[in-house]
Amino acid sequence: MLHNALIRTHHITSRKKVATLKRAADVHQCYVLLRSGGCPGIMYVEGRDKVQVEGWVGVVRKLRYKDFQLVTRPGSLEPEGGQSEGQGEGKEEFDIGLEEVESVKEFGNCMEKRGVWNWWRKGMGYS
Repeated sequence: MLHNALIRTHHITSRKKVATLKRAADVHQCYVLLRSGGCPGIMYVEGRDKVQVEGWVGVVRKLRYKDFQLVTRPGSLEPEGGQSEGQGEGKEEFDIGLEEVESVKEFGNCMEKRGVWNWWRKGMGYS
């Protein structure tokens, strides 16, 4: 079963911190989506195991982002609309690594493709 979490920060602009997040995604075998370059900073993490997701979230905490909020704690991913869980449940090609987008709209599109759009909107306070 896949697990995920959602983090909101004031902004994500430091390339050094993004490089650390990328390394952590590889180490913890997680898929990470960042909305970087301005306000707000949004981070979505998805992994096969809750421990992996919690490990990645721990790395983010240590980076001391301004206005860090763990808006949705690590938990089981609940797919919407009868979709299969996440992008890679039960498949060899489960996404691992970090992806960046520049706008909240692009981030929302990615959440919709992953089957967690309503979950994301609720976590962000949009619904």
